[in-house]
Amino acid sequence: MYTVKGKADKNSLLTEHMPLVKRLAHQMKAKLPPSVEVDDLVQAGMMGLLDAINRYEENHGAQFETYAVLRIRGAMLDELRSSDWMPRSTRANMRKVEQAMAALQQQLGRPPSESEVAKSLKLSLADYQDLLGDSGGHQLVYYEDFHDEEGSDSFLDRYAVDDDDPLKSLLDTDFRQTVIDAIDALPPREKMLMGLYYEEELNLKEIGAVMGVSESRVSQLHTQAVARLRTYLRERSWT
Repeated sequence: MYTVKGKADKNSLLTEHMPLVKRLAHQMKAKLPPSVEVDDLVQAGMMGLLDAINRYEENHGAQFETYAVLRIRGAMLDELRSSDWMPRSTRANMRKVEQAMAALQQQLGRPPSESEVAKSLKLSLADYQDLLGDSGGHQLVYYEDFHDEEGSDSFLDRYAVDDDDPLKSLLDTDFRQTVIDAIDALPPREKMLMGLYYEEELNLKEIGAVMGVSESRVSQLHTQAVARLRTYLRERSWT
């Protein structure tokens, strides 16, 4: 049983770190499809926070917040693993986008515009932008990019557990210079977006305010930028 002081300490930790749960949930949500509800991530994260509070011991050598972040993120990832967070149809659609981008890049000698990609896919611009919006959460690297056969390992397992930002994790690997070059090759607007998101750590709403567009439009542009990066990286590294 908890003492009165013990309960007070635990309640204090819970109240103090609730904003952390929400921040981590919104960071993770920005990388996931529209079908994933941020409230579900927050709820799972709160369970992770409670678990961290119950398990934490001051003498185990880590600051509480450091420990809590791991437990919160782990609980959110468990929630994602229990659902189909990135349908195969979505990934298949984005492969078509990447193939169109690669062909147009070769043909034009420059990054293709949205209208050019849409035309290549025989889609209206509005339908193409809807496809980008529905594909929020498209990732820079997937397990199958490096393996022909499916395995139990996943992108989330390999990149998101120790860092909530997969791109930053990648920058610590041999991909670093290639990723930097890929970002530098983006059209100016998308390059600015990626800088605001990954370097300035603004959320999609804040980026929209800076760029003068809606949050949903930022999501579309982010998905398109990731598709361009994947196209660039595949041409240089994934052959």
